[in-house]
Amino acid sequence: MTLQEAISYLNNAEWKSDHAGLDRMEALCERLGHPERDLRFIHIAGTNGKGSVSAMLDSILRSAGYRVGLFTSPYIQRFNERIRVDGAEISDGDLARDTAAVKACVDAMDAAPTAFERITAVALVHFRRMHCDWVVWECGLGGRLDATNVIPTALLSVITGIALDHCHILGNTIAEIAAEKAGIIKPGVPVLFGEGDESAAAVIRRTAQERGSPLIRTDFAAIADISADLSGTAFRFRGRAVRLPLLGLYQTRNAATVLTAVDLLRRRGLEIPESAVTEGLSAVRWKARFEPLSRDPLVFYDGAHNPQGVAGAMENIGRLLSPLTEDGRVVLLMGVIAEKDHRRMIAALAACASAVVTVRPESPRALSAEETAAEFRACGVRAEPAASIADGVRAAVDLARREKRPLVCLGSLYLYGPVREALETLLNG
Repeated sequence: MTLQEAISYLNNAEWKSDHAGLDRMEALCERLGHPERDLRFIHIAGTNGKGSVSAMLDSILRSAGYRVGLFTSPYIQRFNERIRVDGAEISDGDLARDTAAVKACVDAMDAAPTAFERITAVALVHFRRMHCDWVVWECGLGGRLDATNVIPTALLSVITGIALDHCHILGNTIAEIAAEKAGIIKPGVPVLFGEGDESAAAVIRRTAQERGSPLIRTDFAAIADISADLSGTAFRFRGRAVRLPLLGLYQTRNAATVLTAVDLLRRRGLEIPESAVTEGLSAVRWKARFEPLSRDPLVFYDGAHNPQGVAGAMENIGRLLSPLTEDGRVVLLMGVIAEKDHRRMIAALAACASAVVTVRPESPRALSAEETAAEFRACGVRAEPAASIADGVRAAVDLARREKRPLVCLGSLYLYGPVREALETLLNG
């Protein structure tokens, strides 16, 4: 099997199934010799922040000398990003080989696993073959019925936060979504819960009690002395001085959750020197989270794709970018997925936008550029649709230069790769 055959095989399967549940995943793992039983996991779910928390924990554990597997989704630029060992993406050859092993088992099954179930199985096969000490295991969607929940137990379960997103799948209320995320809580395994209102906390608390799992909350009130500029973010948390190369005030909250997780992991027997915490956080890299893509002009990309994510992006715009212009406004390049709460997102962003160029993300579920522009205009903001992402990048950069404003690109992670490619071609070509 070649690399392209492997990626095509994994991506061309159905992403959804009429039969919800873990039966297919459990059957596939049995055929693969139960790789999930040979690995040790830190399981991470949440509406926002789970990718950043996973990346920070991975970096800290590697700095402590452990061999760490990292499974994340979706990928940003390259499929191989989803599966990493010791910071390195799975090689093309290993991806092809491990996918072939999974395919051989899938071909013998009556009920075909979904695309995400196959990808999850490939990750398990790879991490076992690479003899990982620990696997930082990020949920794809929800938790209870997510393919990653095939694991029998974990050292720690982390739920970074609960907000309304993927409502058509997970539920229409915070409590319903919290119940899905709480599905990763394992009997007797401590669970760390980050951000969420009382309705979410009540569900998490009740599930933890039912399963005999200690519940710990991140103490966000202990975050102090925040300073942030375009080189990174610094703050103090429970006496620790923390420096992150990541931009974004929301990263202080993600890091507070990670630091709390480190303390819990130590209580569970992991040796994690304080020097590894400092080194790991200072070395962490994570794409598309208020990431600077250009300094001239000043261009940022943020993966905000729901109202909570947009609120975080606006917090960063207000703190880092608004002081750079007389009226505090920036130029936006935006494209959204139709099923998201885009009206609420756009209404919020209107407060910081001088003008918007809209594009259609490369997804069959995307809202058209024309519809997105119309929603901005309804909020009183100048907005023009672009025929393509490359055209949109060109128009937005021209506008940012002409008005001497920063440019912020956001709305969907599907935009990241095409926007970055178009920007590099425009600025370097």
